[in-house]
Amino acid sequence: MSQYYDHSSNGKAPMQEHDVIMRGRKLLDITGVKQVESFDNEEFLLETVMGFLSIRGQNLQVKNLDVDKGIVSIKGKVFDLVYLDEQHGEKAKGFFSKLFR
Repeated sequence: MSQYYDHSSNGKAPMQEHDVIMRGRKLLDITGVKQVESFDNEEFLLETVMGFLSIRGQNLQVKNLDVDKGIVSIKGKVFDLVYLDEQHGEKAKGFFSKLFR
């Protein structure tokens, strides 16, 4: 993973770990979450230490949220997980423009 994402801290505090664990396409445990930008029963947008993460599915619900530890658990049927970053600028732009209409 280090080949895809720069882990350098540039003199700052060490970066929090970021893991995504999916169990049977119906339960997600995510660490390294900075904040939950938005959510509904079909889509979650999370800011993580490795960029924005979009989770789409059906009947999605927050099972557990620990802001201090940066842990989010989501249950429901998961369709896709997508990181929105500079390499996907057009997709991210379209997603954010749709989100903030």
